[in-house]
Amino acid sequence: MATSGTEQAGVADRVARLFTEILSPAVLVATVLFVVAWASADSPMSALVTGVIAAAAASFLPIAYILHGVRRGSWTDRHVGVRAQRTLPMLVCLGSTASGTLALAAAGAPRDLLALIACMAAALVVATPITLLARWKISIHALVAAGTAVTFTVVFGWALLFTWPLAAAVGWSRVHLRDHTTAQVLAGALVGACATGLLYPALR
Repeated sequence: MATSGTEQAGVADRVARLFTEILSPAVLVATVLFVVAWASADSPMSALVTGVIAAAAASFLPIAYILHGVRRGSWTDRHVGVRAQRTLPMLVCLGSTASGTLALAAAGAPRDLLALIACMAAALVVATPITLLARWKISIHALVAAGTAVTFTVVFGWALLFTWPLAAAVGWSRVHLRDHTTAQVLAGALVGACATGLLYPALR
């Protein structure tokens, strides 16, 4: 019985790690930005160009900076699990996403895409002081997962059938791996859902 329980715990740990990795913020942010760019642009070339600009600003550049910091030993892992180490990564992410919003506006990006990346910046404006000033490690995984699920639901409707269970799985994985408390996951999900469920429809 003890062996069976250990094996089950090991399986749960692996499943939780899988959700944490394949549905990480960098992956989800790039995915949802490219999808919305494709759905809203008036040509494939426009979708490609604006999608690359958006994904580079909100996903590729921030994660590249974080991975560089991990290699230098500035933080422990690519998820920056230690709250005290999140200052620079979050400020860089916020600055890069805000800059991407301005770049897309200057490039005449589709309104849906511009509204989405602006909502991402707004969510970070809320999450950053909670993390850095209140010293409470709100879950960025949950924030992005919930925001992605709401965005797909707003844009496509039917997407709620599979995006919401995936968002819930991400939240579960963060608690199971003891990277966040349930309250931190729920708070992150609330910020992400409000940004894309309330602000996004108004801006688009």
